[in-house]
Amino acid sequence: MKALYVVALSLFIISCQNQGKKDLEAAKKATIDSMEVAMEKQKVIDSMQMEMTKVEMQKETIIVNQPGTNTSTTTTTTVKKKGWSSTAKGAVIGAGVGAATGAIISKKKVQGAIIGGVAGAGIGAGTGAIIDGSQK
Repeated sequence: MKALYVVALSLFIISCQNQGKKDLEAAKKATIDSMEVAMEKQKVIDSMQMEMTKVEMQKETIIVNQPGTNTSTTTTTTVKKKGWSSTAKGAVIGAGVGAATGAIISKKKVQGAIIGGVAGAGIGAGTGAIIDGSQK
């Protein structure tokens, strides 16, 4: 009878250790996945900021020197802002639709919204890039 208790106790200890390893692996995987999602979101944000910077840098300064005078006139002309590119529009619209769809469909609402938003942004940016390419 004592041997049966010893065997049962050792099986219990071994099973608890295995469960801890499984939980640790699941936590590692969840952390890596969340980091990948954050990096994808940052890429979308960076691409939008680059588009906004391009629009701001399209200002020109023209210096006109007239012969016979020592004065120079500086005229600043601004280029009309083009607005958002199709790539940026597609990314934003796709992120919104994907996040809403992911939150509605998934049992885990926040995780579904994040995954749906990233996937939607990627698909929307890809579609917008195709439209930009066909317009050029």
